[in-house]
Amino acid sequence: MESRRKFLTAAVLAGATTLGALTPEAAFARDGWVDPDAPDPNFAEGRISGINGTMLMVTGSDRTLHRIQVTNGTSVWKLHNTTFDAAKVGDGLYARGVRMPDGVLAADAVWLNIVNLEGHIADIQRDTLHLDHNGHRIIGHVSTATAAVYNGTPAVSDLSFLRVGKHAKVIGAWRPDTNEVDVATVYSAAA
Repeated sequence: MESRRKFLTAAVLAGATTLGALTPEAAFARDGWVDPDAPDPNFAEGRISGINGTMLMVTGSDRTLHRIQVTNGTSVWKLHNTTFDAAKVGDGLYARGVRMPDGVLAADAVWLNIVNLEGHIADIQRDTLHLDHNGHRIIGHVSTATAAVYNGTPAVSDLSFLRVGKHAKVIGAWRPDTNEVDVATVYSAAA
């Protein structure tokens, strides 16, 4: 279980914008200079271990226990913009907000099960995209909502330019305790 958590944590996004941004690309922003070895007090990650009203109890990958308060103003992402009701015990979580004096993180944005994977396309089927990622096979489930970005162009719904053997980056939502993700966006070079 710990190796899967480390694997998925390593596969998550490394950059983001200011508080309030909901796009998956915005998950981990820090403004200004920071000590790269110091933990960000306004960020939490881990798996949801309990839900009490609008308070999320989260066990971090380092076993730190986080209490995260969600409000009507908290933006929530789980493959797409959603509501707090989408949060489930067992979901992976990244949250950004403001640390309160009692240690609670008042969340401005929460990302559930978000992953950012890079690998090579091993197989393409009607509804799935198989990726080789660091020696692991990842099954990406695609839908009509899946977008593709080719060579940095604007996102389109046409996935026909994806090719086996090509490098791809996938942003999506992990299906907890599996090697499967639901694909929001795939980035690749055009054929």
